[in-house]
Amino acid sequence: MSEPIRILNLFTIMNRGGAETMVMNYYRNIDKSKVQFDFLVHRQERGAYDDEIEAMGGRIYRMCPIYPQNFGKYKKMLKVFFDEHPEYKILHSHMSELGCYAFMEAHKRGIKVKICHAHNAPYGFDFKTILREYFKLRIRPYCSHMFMCGYSSGEWLFGKKNSKHFIQVNNAIDVQNFKYNQKVSSKIREELSISEDALVFGHIGRFNTQKNHSFLIDIFNEIQKKREDSVLLLVGNGDLEKEIKNKVKILGIESKVLFLGVRDDINRIIQSFDVFLFPSLFEGLGIVLIEAQAAGIPCITSEKVVAKEAAITNLLNYYPLEKDAKDWADRALELTKIVKTDTTKNIAAAGFDIKANAKWLQEFYLTAYSQKYKD
Repeated sequence: MSEPIRILNLFTIMNRGGAETMVMNYYRNIDKSKVQFDFLVHRQERGAYDDEIEAMGGRIYRMCPIYPQNFGKYKKMLKVFFDEHPEYKILHSHMSELGCYAFMEAHKRGIKVKICHAHNAPYGFDFKTILREYFKLRIRPYCSHMFMCGYSSGEWLFGKKNSKHFIQVNNAIDVQNFKYNQKVSSKIREELSISEDALVFGHIGRFNTQKNHSFLIDIFNEIQKKREDSVLLLVGNGDLEKEIKNKVKILGIESKVLFLGVRDDINRIIQSFDVFLFPSLFEGLGIVLIEAQAAGIPCITSEKVVAKEAAITNLLNYYPLEKDAKDWADRALELTKIVKTDTTKNIAAAGFDIKANAKWLQEFYLTAYSQKYKD
């Protein structure tokens, strides 16, 4: 093959979210002479990863947001897009049920490889639930392959009856990039004016309902009552950031909570954590939990929410969301007694090293293309 196969990845926007970061990890490690990634996104503004994507030869196409008021417009835009780009033979959607319209249009064009990737298992009921349930049912017949980061996310999106078709795709990372390094930890603390003796708790994630920041602040407030030398580092941005900052101010712990924004040095920042707090309301696997374990950081996360596949080491501790903030704080403080060590071999042995996983995905694409389009 003289030209690489171009994979069209569907995303909302290529910012530094979990699924986006996972795909970028794979993209950096595939052989781009054989497989190239392009992106169909649903926002007009540029994403955090756009520059890197273009530097690696990827193309980015922009559509309107998939809002109910845009459904008619969006379907017309998809028709135009596929008219203008008949070169795409493999679609890989990371948009859960929202990939439905693209898959339906692709099906009309005879595109045979349509991979739907389940990254999350949403929790609870809100006004979006009815639409989500509807589109989940609509997209299933059009999926040629059902990828999942963990069983719970696969079951949610594709249904238990399709479990024999689920394909586990690990949220793999460059384990050596996260290897515990005391010097890096000390350097980060110095940069952030944090004492070496302080207890540093951390969280990485968008400020949205899913990540449960309000409860996280309650937990840290309880920690503060017992350990005044503790500090909380929050990495990310999002719609609820202003609300969370206001809560921190009301509680009078502004000097102890550092909002670091979006960072491109997560592998360095995470080294400074003593404990990783991750009380999500719903989650798929949580790639940041893999990164934290690779850095030797003890983690506390939501029981029956985060997939069991995330527990690669005994550093990951599940705790019930039904417990109150004081209970979570007590458990988090217990975890500070754990001495950080090099756990990268454990992560790699569990199948989460990006080198091997990228090679597997590359071969998957090439084989699927060969089998579906051999005529």
